[in-house]
Amino acid sequence: MKLEKVTTEPLSRARRYHDACGAAHGLDLVGERWALLVIRELMMGPRRFSDLRKDLCGVSANVLTQRLEGLEASGILRRRKLPPPASVQVYELTDWGYEIEPVFMVLGRWAARSPQHDPALPISAVSIMQSFKTMFDADRARGATMRLGFALDEDRMVVTMADGRLDARRGEVADCEVIVRAPARVIAAAVYGKVPLEALEADGAMVIEGRRATFERFVDFFRLPQKAG
Repeated sequence: MKLEKVTTEPLSRARRYHDACGAAHGLDLVGERWALLVIRELMMGPRRFSDLRKDLCGVSANVLTQRLEGLEASGILRRRKLPPPASVQVYELTDWGYEIEPVFMVLGRWAARSPQHDPALPISAVSIMQSFKTMFDADRARGATMRLGFALDEDRMVVTMADGRLDARRGEVADCEVIVRAPARVIAAAVYGKVPLEALEADGAMVIEGRRATFERFVDFFRLPQKAG
């Protein structure tokens, strides 16, 4: 039976792989440089253009505009205007766009095994939250129930854990049992680099409010995978 194309795709023919494989078409959609990272930064909810550019180190305004337009044309994200008093334009993933999250988790864990992966490079607030979902060890966290707030510069994130499952999203941190105030790179140093919390607090890089023991236990639930080869 002959298969026929039934949709019109807003993709440049020059940049397509011209291959019926689903993975190849996935690269048609998100294979441009910065495209996947734009999607990553929208995983925790809508963002303004200025927010995206701030957290994507090295991207130019022109390239970011092109990627946003391309992802919108492909149906992966959409633009909308927030109601007053904000009245600003934001970008957000569509329901279909959010379905790519498991791909990020598998890719992130796989790439972390690369001998060339440098965990000391800059990391965004969204990225560190996504990493928690990726690197979470449910066996180590067996029986743990907790709610942690992270104040990462201007971003506020809440991580909840129950029944061996972890969720991370934007939210108010006031009602969390512990609040950790630190830049994302410092959180990464504590969780993945296992830098003692006392050392980070002594340097003024981190402030822990509330049940300190909760965060101390939380840190133990994460390990980077062994390097390949």
